[in-house]
Amino acid sequence: MIDTVLKDDWELKQTIALGTVAVVCLMLCGLFGHRWAMHGSGSQRRLVEQLQKRGILKSERVIFTMLATDRALYTDRSPYTDAPQPIGHKATISAPHMHAYTLELLADKLTDGASILDVGSGSGFLTACFARMVGSTGRVVGVEHLWRLVQRSTENVRRDDPNLLSNGCLRFV
Repeated sequence: MIDTVLKDDWELKQTIALGTVAVVCLMLCGLFGHRWAMHGSGSQRRLVEQLQKRGILKSERVIFTMLATDRALYTDRSPYTDAPQPIGHKATISAPHMHAYTLELLADKLTDGASILDVGSGSGFLTACFARMVGSTGRVVGVEHLWRLVQRSTENVRRDDPNLLSNGCLRFV
């Protein structure tokens, strides 16, 4: 299935390479002590405001995307706490500041019509953010190694915005 998605799509391969660079940058941020003392803020709006105050969220497109994608639909535990949360099967949804850094780092590549491959899509939160940013003419594929997580992420997105799935912009494998 992945080979079909990747066949000779140079733009998608470039995006994967850029995503890999972003992940390495985020890993380095984690290694060098970027820990945020932000605790449960009660709502997606307050969470986004805290990320803005800390200088993590900057661009209007990313702020809009984070406001439109409510973490409470993607995790049952402490959705507005800036820390990773378990989603089952020994997997976690990343901390909100990590999602914000990723979206900010890739914002200039997440344009209308872009193609994105999200390897290790987990809960589907970041994948849904990618889909919102590339628009209905874009293509986002979330890849997960456990079928139960594929099912759960699909259900999460269906609760959040079923149009992302029905218009063909987003799918999980």
